[in-house]
Amino acid sequence: MGLPDIDELSAAPQIARRRLLGVFAAGATAVLAACSSERTSAGSPSSGAAAGTAAAPTSVGSAATPDDASCSIIPEETAGPFPGDGSNGRNVLNQPGVVRSDIRSSFGSSTTTAPGLPVTIELIVEDANGCAPIEGAAVYAWHCDTEGRYSMYSDGVTGENFLRGVQPTDASGTARFVSVFPGAYNGRWPHVHFEVYPSVAEATASGRVLATSQIALAPEVCTAVYATPGYETSKRNFPNTTLQSDMVFGDDGAAHQLGSVSGTPESGLTVTLRVPVRTS
Repeated sequence: MGLPDIDELSAAPQIARRRLLGVFAAGATAVLAACSSERTSAGSPSSGAAAGTAAAPTSVGSAATPDDASCSIIPEETAGPFPGDGSNGRNVLNQPGVVRSDIRSSFGSSTTTAPGLPVTIELIVEDANGCAPIEGAAVYAWHCDTEGRYSMYSDGVTGENFLRGVQPTDASGTARFVSVFPGAYNGRWPHVHFEVYPSVAEATASGRVLATSQIALAPEVCTAVYATPGYETSKRNFPNTTLQSDMVFGDDGAAHQLGSVSGTPESGLTVTLRVPVRTS
């Protein structure tokens, strides 16, 4: 497993209901020093000369789709230091307007829209005992912006709550969000956080959580997106972490968390992940 990201570990003791991941290995001192700049900006990447922008490819490959016969419970992961669910200070779940499909803009006192390439995020919630879809559950999803910043927490976006939202699952067990493709920041592989609740009522009350996990974004898709304008910082940061060195996905290379992808950066991307959960 890779070395822990200092930002994600720093807040973990405050998140009592989350499982802390990460094992310190030889060379940790150097890695911690490299991550110190992230600590000061609450998850945003360190500054530096912007890399050149390459032309966007016309298509991207899809990540391998998990075995349809498998109902392995989604791995439990840390919610990180920027959950916005009340477990680490700020709570977006009790705010009117959080139940929405399009999470690109802030709601409430701000209507700022996060820039970036459009992406549809689909999480298919299933009962791990038999793979049956679960209708009426709720998913809370959140992720960083194109610069690696988390709304409500990171410098420059503390007054925003974009890229966060709750959706119920439909008859197929799917909760669907319209968002922008997340950026890459040093210390973590590009990802989307999510929590699964038994219902919207439980989610908006910060109630019982069935699962807390993360979607890993496919490498070839990240490469294609980060070659487009607006992702210069991500293009520079992306090569610094691999799936194998990531503190969350490094134990198995995201075998159960790598989202399948369709579409192109030009036409729009869809990232889909099956999420088997224990219902009892």
